[in-house]
Amino acid sequence: MADSGADIFSADFKAAPFWWEAAPRPELAEKPLPERVDVAIVGSGYTGLSAALTLARAGRSVLVLERDALGFGASSRNAGYVGRTFKHSFNKLAESRGLDHAVAIYRELQAAFDHVLRLIETEKIDCALRRCGRLIVANKPRHYGQIESLLAAKREHLGEPYEMLPAADLGRELESGIYHGGAVIPDLASLHPGLYHQGLADRARSAGAEIRDRTEVLAIGHEGTGCTITTARGNIFARNVLVATNGYTGRATSALRRRVLPFRGFMIATEELAPGVADRILPHWRTVHDWHNDIDFLRRSHDGKRLVFGGLTGTASDDLTAMARRLHARLTRILPQLAGVKLSHAWNCFCAATFDQYPHIGSMDGVHYAMGYCFAGLPAGTYFGHKAALAILGSPEAATAFDRRPFPARWFYRGGSWLMPLVMAHYRREDRRDDNRPG
Repeated sequence: MADSGADIFSADFKAAPFWWEAAPRPELAEKPLPERVDVAIVGSGYTGLSAALTLARAGRSVLVLERDALGFGASSRNAGYVGRTFKHSFNKLAESRGLDHAVAIYRELQAAFDHVLRLIETEKIDCALRRCGRLIVANKPRHYGQIESLLAAKREHLGEPYEMLPAADLGRELESGIYHGGAVIPDLASLHPGLYHQGLADRARSAGAEIRDRTEVLAIGHEGTGCTITTARGNIFARNVLVATNGYTGRATSALRRRVLPFRGFMIATEELAPGVADRILPHWRTVHDWHNDIDFLRRSHDGKRLVFGGLTGTASDDLTAMARRLHARLTRILPQLAGVKLSHAWNCFCAATFDQYPHIGSMDGVHYAMGYCFAGLPAGTYFGHKAALAILGSPEAATAFDRRPFPARWFYRGGSWLMPLVMAHYRREDRRDDNRPG
């Protein structure tokens, strides 16, 4: 059994994101707020910065408002997976909503993926982008067939490539003995999320967008042809407002707060591994996750010297050392060869789900929004920010397959992080039941 004591932590252990080592939170000079702007954006994550870049390049005056430090939230803390993730599987979506709907949604996810890669290339953002591919591993033998069924349908209708790996061949991709085969999706990618966020912020400011961090939005009120935004530092008038706060949506936008379900994501990073260890464990640098509802996920750091691992998503805990111990135990169950390796970092962030498990983009009461990414915030957040900006500009290119979807709420929920731990506890029970089934 892995040691759960304090000695799993390196001497320089930090309860902070590993990604902040290469991309520390910037110290922005405090400047007065402008009185008027064309567009005010609430939130400085991928969505807000992507929108700011598109709007500023179109000649609009843009102000990004951030409650904390620039990029303090999930955009600089996530795992850096770039994929085509959607909570509804292609097969189930085709069965429940029809094949045309499933194809349209998944083609939009491909468009989001392509948009991120194109943006990084055209803007020359140095963020350790790597087309490393994704490895999906089967927790139980029957999961192997489920994975193959899903990927075969996506290849037939969407042209997405994959390769199945029986258990006997899995070692060439992952040095672990607990899984029952899996599949490689060769065209997916990874990046350094902090450097990607930093690049977006730099490009947005170079294009003319202004950013004010440590400026909490307290209220948004309609006034004439625009909105008055009340902040802790004064008021601003904006012709248009975009709320891009996702898992950090606050009381200033209570109607949206009722519709997103924040949940904690937890990650750890190992200390630098001995030469050759990471090459044996993940020789092709794949991003990895398992087939459970409550997934464990694993990747190499951007420099290849460490492993970054996450799991226990949605757990109601802010005790990072306790969560790090639990994650270390899970990691060393998967990779017992790491039992003596210490942790250098542990951190969390708030992501957000929705009641219908779709991300949402649109407008409500005259305010634009894009949020609720359901585990796909990096590609979807970047893409939805761009699309929301196009909608503000009145461009016909703003259209997406996610438009005009009702954004559901529930009578019993007024916001906060209390609900998703219950949902994730249900998913864990389902995983245990499934694991205990024969086959």
